[in-house]
Order: sequence, then C-alpha cells, then structure tokens
Amino acid sequence: MEQMRLNKYLAHCGVCSRRDADKLIEKGQVLVNGRTALPGMAVGDEDEVLVSGRQVSPGQETVVLAFHKPLGVTCTERDRHAERIVSDLVDYPVRVTYAGRLDKDSEGLLLLSNDGDLIQAMMKGANRHEKEYLVRVNKEITPEFLEKLAGGVYLEELDITTRECRVEQVNRYTFRMVLTQGVNRQIKRMCRACDYHVRALKRVRVMHVTLGDLKPGEYRELDREDVERLYRDCGL
Repeated sequence: MEQMRLNKYLAHCGVCSRRDADKLIEKGQVLVNGRTALPGMAVGDEDEVLVSGRQVSPGQETVVLAFHKPLGVTCTERDRHAERIVSDLVDYPVRVTYAGRLDKDSEGLLLLSNDGDLIQAMMKGANRHEKEYLVRVNKEITPEFLEKLAGGVYLEELDITTRECRVEQVNRYTFRMVLTQGVNRQIKRMCRACDYHVRALKRVRVMHVTLGDLKPGEYRELDREDVERLYRDCGL
C-alpha cells in the first residue's frame, strides 16, 4: 500500500470516518510506531498503527450489511444505559459501524460497513441520498397534511425548513415518505409541527438498497455489485 494520510488510513481500516479520525488523533488516542500521531502525517504498510491500544490494518475487504433494526434497539457504539444495542444482534467477524441512525422506537433498514469513508458519504445530507419510510400517525391523514409535508415544514426548534420531499398515502393512517436530508428525528418533528404524532416508523430503503424480506434482527451481506453501486453513487 502506498503512503496515505493517517485519517484516510483509519477510515480505510473501518475504524471511523476521516472526520472522527481527526478527532481521535487530536485527542492523542492514535499511536504510530509507538509515538503519538500528529495531524496530517502519512503512514504505510511498514507502520504499526494503534487506536486506543488496538492495532488496526487495512487488510480487510469492504463489507456492507443490510440489517433490520428491531424496535427497542439503540443505535450506539457505547451506551451503558441501553438495554440492547446493534452490536448485540449483529454477530459478524468484521467490525462494522452503522450509517444513519434510527431511534430506539423506530425500526427498519440500517446499513453497516467497515469503510468509514463510505459511511460518512452515505450520511452526508448534502449528497441528497434518498431514504424511504413507512409512517403511521395518530389520526386520519388529509390531503392538506400530505401537501404540507411534501412542500417542506418549518421546524421552529431548529429554525429550519425541511426540503421538499415525496409523500404518498398508503391507507387512512399510513403514508410513505422519501427524504433526502438527515435532520435528527425529522419525520417526527415534521408531523408534530402539523399537529400529528407518529405512532410507528419503519425505514424500508436507503439509496438503492431495500429492506426486502429481512425479519427484525436479521441481516444480509450486500453483493459486490450493490457495494460498487454505493461507491459510485457516493462519488468514491
């Protein structure tokens, strides 16, 4: 492997994104050949790189998993108060990290990968990657409600107006929504601003990857064609 910047190297090893790698380096949690790493330094095959005392290397092929996150499972790396976290359910030999969290009381498709750069690119709101949801609310849906969601909703607590999105009614209480941004708890905030409350939320698609027939708690490994398409669509 040719020399590469340390933050890119850590992302390539699946440790985290480049941005988070920079934070680890700044905190002094990365050692190169026994010495505290410096921002911007380059490393190669001959260097020993440790993150929080654990040696890392880029010898692994990129893995992307489609996981059906069940209700009650927390998206987190470390949370001693969480009853169940994603890593409790995904028993995979390679360390993977999720892209785009789902709330504990939401379920559906979660993509996991050992490539930090891919995760960062999938999560970046500026890339406008599509995420599709099925949403059930507490009262009967009206055309006015759907029109307001589709046109963008002002969220007072964040002082932003959401992007236009695609919305389609499924039944009296359920609609399908396709978003291209990643505001925290966006759908619940949008519905609340329209005097509705979300009763159930399920993510069924991220970019071109669908949930399919995965049952809660199950995962599947994406084939090479799907992974390559993710890289292309993310500009990597």
